[in-house]
Amino acid sequence: MSIQLTEKMCRPAASAAPRAPAREPGLKIVDITEFYSERGGGIRSHLTNRGQFLSEHQHSHVVIAPGPRDEDAPLVSSDATSRYARSRLVRFAGPSLPYDRTYHLLHRVDKIRRRVRDEQPDVLEAHSLYLATAAVLACGRRPGRLHTAFWHSDHVGVHVESVLTKRVGCAATRVAVKPLWRGIRALLAPFDAIFAAGRQQTALLRDAGVARVIHVPLGVDTRTFAPAARRDEWRRRWLAGADDDAAVIVGCGRLASEKRFDVVLEAFARVRLRRKAVLVLFGDGPERRRLEQTAPPGVHFAGFDTNRSRLATALASADLLVHAAPYETFGLGIAEAVACGLPIVVPDAGAAAEHAELSCSETYRSLDPVACAAAIERMLDRAPGSRAQALGAVGLVVSVEQHFSRVLEAYRELIGELRR
Repeated sequence: MSIQLTEKMCRPAASAAPRAPAREPGLKIVDITEFYSERGGGIRSHLTNRGQFLSEHQHSHVVIAPGPRDEDAPLVSSDATSRYARSRLVRFAGPSLPYDRTYHLLHRVDKIRRRVRDEQPDVLEAHSLYLATAAVLACGRRPGRLHTAFWHSDHVGVHVESVLTKRVGCAATRVAVKPLWRGIRALLAPFDAIFAAGRQQTALLRDAGVARVIHVPLGVDTRTFAPAARRDEWRRRWLAGADDDAAVIVGCGRLASEKRFDVVLEAFARVRLRRKAVLVLFGDGPERRRLEQTAPPGVHFAGFDTNRSRLATALASADLLVHAAPYETFGLGIAEAVACGLPIVVPDAGAAAEHAELSCSETYRSLDPVACAAAIERMLDRAPGSRAQALGAVGLVVSVEQHFSRVLEAYRELIGELRR
């Protein structure tokens, strides 16, 4: 594979008007993922943006995922006659997973193989690591078909390193996880390319010996997530019962253990001891009930909203976003906040810190609620100047159009190499 392509993908776009992808002939792309929930999530948001872009640019697109029942419907619109009907969501029934019952087991490989055989895609891509990659490989090769994978989650970091580090320390943990990374390298070896959204994760994969890693930051729907989405009435709604000069802090993401919203809640409780503030959390997940039971006064759980415009209004209307997950591979919700001109407070670990521009952000020692509270207060003390700086950082966000234009460029070059 071309090393020149890999390095080119690492460079950010120099212009807000990317080169339009070739429209003819359109590609047929099938994405397989084992993580697709009714309660949102970064993979679902990414695949929805992907489906809209690909269908608008005359490409055929199908997402295959497990679900509560068999389903075959438009991905972006429920209207089968809409202009997005070329992008479809196909779900095969599977049992619910124990931790989060809105996720289901991807196990009907027989049905997946038949659907892929009927579609005859140019690109077959895995959007989760284990069962999805196995399903892609089980579909077999045909001449000219590209097999790719998108690295959305650092499972070693989240589920292994986070536990071992507390018990045996960093040095011993690095030794202990080496066999796991060898396993990931072997699992990804049959693929023609691996896409990674974050710089840190790209380096992590390459250091582990994974070949053909292409760095392409995820794109934000900048038509929806923009400073113009700000609405004063939104602030008044959440400030009901509080002074108008209180700070409005937001957080967003799946309410699961790895997102560490417990750190956010403890930090907010400390902030509330010294200044007036409310915290609005957007998202849903298996930890919601526990978090609601332990939340201090002033916290509002807004739930998961499929209307992305309403989330954009919240981000554009708040005073800052706070985040705590230390193992993000990109942090799409953080990028959406930056696109709305919102200052951010993020941990110094994981890809969250890659969004932190010094002029309009604060970082803190990962998983330390005291440090998080201090960073929130520093950020609030910098207002309103920090908001003006944040508006200047909006142009640094990669758009959906820029992201998928680069991905399509990579597909075409890789397909060309396969055919040659």
